[in-house]
This record gives sequence, structure tokens and C-alpha cells, in this order.
Amino acid sequence: MRLLPVLLLSLACSLPALAADPPTPAPAAAGSARADTQPAAAQEEVSRPLHAQVLLARARFSPGEIDGVAGSNQARALRGFQAARGLEVSGELDDATWDALAADVSPALIDHTLTAEDLAAPYVEVPDDMMEKSKLDRLGYASAWEALGERFHSSPELLQSLNPDVDPRVGATLRVPNVRDLPPLAKAARIVVSESDATLVVLDGNDRVMAQFPVTSGSEKDPLPIGEWTVETVAMDPTFHYNPELFWDADPEHSKATVAAGPNNPVGPVWIDLSKPHYGIHGTPEPARVGKTASNGCVRLTNWDVLALVDAVEAGTPVEMRK
Repeated sequence: MRLLPVLLLSLACSLPALAADPPTPAPAAAGSARADTQPAAAQEEVSRPLHAQVLLARARFSPGEIDGVAGSNQARALRGFQAARGLEVSGELDDATWDALAADVSPALIDHTLTAEDLAAPYVEVPDDMMEKSKLDRLGYASAWEALGERFHSSPELLQSLNPDVDPRVGATLRVPNVRDLPPLAKAARIVVSESDATLVVLDGNDRVMAQFPVTSGSEKDPLPIGEWTVETVAMDPTFHYNPELFWDADPEHSKATVAAGPNNPVGPVWIDLSKPHYGIHGTPEPARVGKTASNGCVRLTNWDVLALVDAVEAGTPVEMRK
């Protein structure tokens, strides 16, 4: 596989389309529910949905952005976990599912001392307009809380609710979801993207589910390209070449432009190029909208999920896209 550090992309499928299910604001992280099965080391007030989302992420059934809200992405992750474990597939956090998740006795939250890498400064105000985006040297994070949200797979609002009196700076200690430094995925035998389920599933040679991620995949005007494709290349930290002629909803005043790399680039930190021309699997600057919006045809994951997926794919990995 050609692993490209920077790739100039000219694509028809990466800009967000109209939201169909806008994200729900995150509640306070601490709640009244406490899991009876939590180990002694983790005996602290953590809401049941928050703990479940952390355990699902650790089990590689991603709930997308961890926010402590029992929403659609949590239900998708639960259904995938239940099917893989031979449980009743309901999408609900029933007792049998909780018992299976709680086999991982790791604490839901841990203390983390911030490093310069965690904070990913300097920060930049990222405009909405594509022409204005093209004027930036790099599309970095807008704030320390946004950088930390990506670092810990969480909504910035959740992290702030967990750490109401903390100034995010090098050397400060934050309470964070325990999802960092998970082991890398093994190479996949194939990838399956389901438009109706809004999921991407990573399968091994025995058709065992190695991981599942929520995705945004296609829309009425730009449908997912149903069929059998393969991975061609992977581009890390890609540059994006914007061509308004390829977008049905582009501003008629826009012209072609090059958008610099960065986590707030339209395709995030990774572009996984497919054998279908102009189509790929990529990240997003809007993790809260994954699985809850339409796309312009491609498959969009949270930035942390697509970075995890990179370990599992190589040139020639089959990718099935189905209704």
C-alpha cells in the first residue's frame, strides 16, 4: 500500500449535507445511576450511559462521540455488540448486555496529566465558508477543549462537565474517559458499510466482527455507491482540493480552491481511497454529526475512528457497500 503523508484530493463526496438528526446536548457527566458491577477502583458516580459508552469504545464497538447521552449511536454500538456476543439484539442496555460489557473491569474514567501533544496548539478560528478556509495555512483545532475532545473521543462539553474548575494547560490533570492507547486492530479480511444501519464493520477471515464504527454514508442526491470495491491507498493528513462543480449544493460564487491539511479539514486526518473514482472513507471536522446527517456519497467517521481503521486496511482490502 502506498501510504501518503500528504495527498491533494479532488473529490465529490466530503462536505456535510443537511442534518437529519442534530446532535443532542451533553448532560452533566455525573449521574444518579451507578453500575452495581463496577470494580472497587472505579466506584465513583458515573452515569450509566457514559460508562456504557466507554466500555463499548474499549470493546471496539464505537458509540462515536462519547457524550453521556443514550442516543442513536449508542444504540447502534449496542446492537453490534449484542449480535457479536450472541445476545438479544435490542439496542437497549439490558442486564445481560451490561454484564457482558462489565467483564472489562477497567475504570470508566481516569486521571490524565496533559502534555503539549494533548493540547495540539496553536488554535485557529475555522470559518464555515470554503473560500475562507482555503486562506488558512492549516485547519487546526479551534480550542484546547476541541483538541482534548478528539484526544479522548468525547464531546468538549462532556470533558468540561467532568472538569469544571480545570484550565486546560500542560501539566494540568483532567478526569477523562478511559479510551486512550487501545491496542491496534489487526488487518481486516474485509470491510462492510451498511447504509441502512449507518455502520462500518471490520471483519476477520472467519467473518468475526473485529470492530464497528458509526458512519455517515450518502444521501438522496449523492447515494452511497452500492457494490464491491477495494482500498487503493491511504493518505495521512491530506490536503483537500475543493471543486464546486462536483457539489450540487455548492455556492455559485465559489471557485476551485486548495484547503490545507488538519483535523478540521473537510476529510479530517485520513483519506482511505477506494477503487470507485472520487470515493473514499475519511474523517470529519464535525464528530457529533457522524451517523446523524447525510453526506455527499462517501463514508465519514469520527477522526479517532478513522485513525483506528487505518491499522486494519491495506491496498486490496475488500470494501462492500450495501443498502
